[in-house]
Amino acid sequence: MIEEETEESITAEVLAKAGNTADPRMRQINEAAIRHLHAFVREVRPTDAEWERAIGFLTETGQMCSENRQEYILLSDIMGVSTLVDFINHHHGDSATESTVFGPFYVPPPEFENGEDIRGKLDGPPLYVEGRVTSTDGKPVPGATIDIWHSDHVGFYDVQQLDKLGELSGRGRIHADDEGRYRFWTARPKAYPIPNDGPAGKVLDVQGRHPFRPEHVHFMIQAEGLNKLVTQVYAQGDEYLDSDAVFGVKSSLIREYEPHDGGTAPDGKTMDGKWYSLAFDFALSPEAG
Repeated sequence: MIEEETEESITAEVLAKAGNTADPRMRQINEAAIRHLHAFVREVRPTDAEWERAIGFLTETGQMCSENRQEYILLSDIMGVSTLVDFINHHHGDSATESTVFGPFYVPPPEFENGEDIRGKLDGPPLYVEGRVTSTDGKPVPGATIDIWHSDHVGFYDVQQLDKLGELSGRGRIHADDEGRYRFWTARPKAYPIPNDGPAGKVLDVQGRHPFRPEHVHFMIQAEGLNKLVTQVYAQGDEYLDSDAVFGVKSSLIREYEPHDGGTAPDGKTMDGKWYSLAFDFALSPEAG
């Protein structure tokens, strides 16, 4: 005889079917997803219309994705999930530079020599960035690969305005020298709103939140035998440090973007007018095993 279905028996039946999944890790993920999703539905008790809206929201999120935009990353970011996943996978102890969210605007950058200007077609005041890459034991990491990317002086990334710029700008790949030192010129970025014309923006509106991220420069650093570091260096004093739309700010990643007026830059370049400098050293943890 077929037993009468209940809210709990439906979950149990679906879990029983998922229990046939051959791969242990995939079975664990499937079963957890079923348990939590069913528990969510039982707690919220959506109407048919609300569930239809939820399906429509996810459909719209997928439709907003393109080669230059990943709406699901934005959604993950504003819900704090990206930061949580990052913490779970990249928390390597106090001596390693803290990682943070990857963001949706990375594309493989053009190569530059250490010390060159990566600004391309971006406007804005010059920014000189320098520092050192070491392992957590303080030893230099010669030849470390350093990818850099950031917004322009009004808050747009190059990939958001390629029709206007005609080339990648404000991003580049350099390699640390024999002492692990790196340096480059670029244009100072600015705080900016994440794209909020899609489903992620609707979530922010419903929650009464702004879409802004504080000013920052992205770094991705890789070297053999060390864990890859994906992080950002934030501008001290930025008004959005305490309310970053994607929960990416960590106090250890905040530095002064030091202002200058004329004079001589650290690389010996004679400067005219206003410019800025930023210094940050990175420490990479060893790979496990």
